[in-house]
Amino acid sequence: MPQTILYVDDDLALARLAERHLGRAGYQVIHATDQASAMEAMERGGIDAVVLDHYLKAGTGLDILHRLKDQGSDVPVIYVTGSSDATIAIDALKSGASDYVIKTVGDEFWPLMESAIRQGIATAELRRAQEKAEREIRLGKERAEVLLAEVNHRVANSLALVAALIRLQVSSSRNEDVKAALAETQARITAIAGMHRSLYTSDDVRHVEMDKYLGTLVREVQDTVNDQQRPSIRLEAEPVSLTSDRAVSIGMIVTELLTNALKYAYPTGVEGEVRVFFKRQDEESALLAVEDDGIGWREGDQPKGTGLGSRIVKSMAATLGSTIQYVPNVSGTRAELKVSLT
Repeated sequence: MPQTILYVDDDLALARLAERHLGRAGYQVIHATDQASAMEAMERGGIDAVVLDHYLKAGTGLDILHRLKDQGSDVPVIYVTGSSDATIAIDALKSGASDYVIKTVGDEFWPLMESAIRQGIATAELRRAQEKAEREIRLGKERAEVLLAEVNHRVANSLALVAALIRLQVSSSRNEDVKAALAETQARITAIAGMHRSLYTSDDVRHVEMDKYLGTLVREVQDTVNDQQRPSIRLEAEPVSLTSDRAVSIGMIVTELLTNALKYAYPTGVEGEVRVFFKRQDEESALLAVEDDGIGWREGDQPKGTGLGSRIVKSMAATLGSTIQYVPNVSGTRAELKVSLT
């Protein structure tokens, strides 16, 4: 099917020449003499390119060009003028024309016109194809994010169910060591579930806002300690965004350090506080710290309990490309971890 060219010019003789020359080039030509007939032809559709003369009896081609631009037309426009004034061509290009051709009486005019039309149509087709591809990519990304949010929702619910089942086992067990081990396992599962919950409730399913995530995590860890004599927890976290894999590693580290501090930092019956900090140091890093004012523990001391928590902390720190540092304090324990944000 031949491509259709709308030729706008009030010179009937030139219009007939256009039909002859462009017809030989394989185009179908529709002729319009003014703005009204040109816009009517555009509204009917099926136009692949517009050849628009500058000088018309009523106004100029720029008036039609502005109308097309206001309507959001993506049809390429080849602007034609007999003037040698470069400002007309510049104005046309600024107004949305894809190219321009200077009207001459020489033999080169029609070949230049055909070349401009061919290039204008090709460029418009490429632009439409690019816009279509970008729309498809955007829609695909949106569908993937919806699916990923649903997956995170289901995973969070499943982990919450597992944590609830473990909680039932804790309440029914009579062995204190078993109860403690199950409670620690419940806290670890809850940390991962909290990360997934943060993802499916966020606008960005790939990143976790650490202040919100750690706030939820701290509350859940505190709730697992069903003893009013246990220390309280204070959190100071800045709104830093991390990818989900890095967030869950930090969540596991905080869970282990908090659980250990709540169990061992203060003697039974002694009130105290455990503090969690997550603050940006610069554009590329943040500092995670968990500290208390308790009996103190230094790196190299014999771990209390099974030592599983210490191994988990070291492993999670390694996945972040970092290590846990225990900072000497006058009293208590302070564990620090530098986290890369890039």
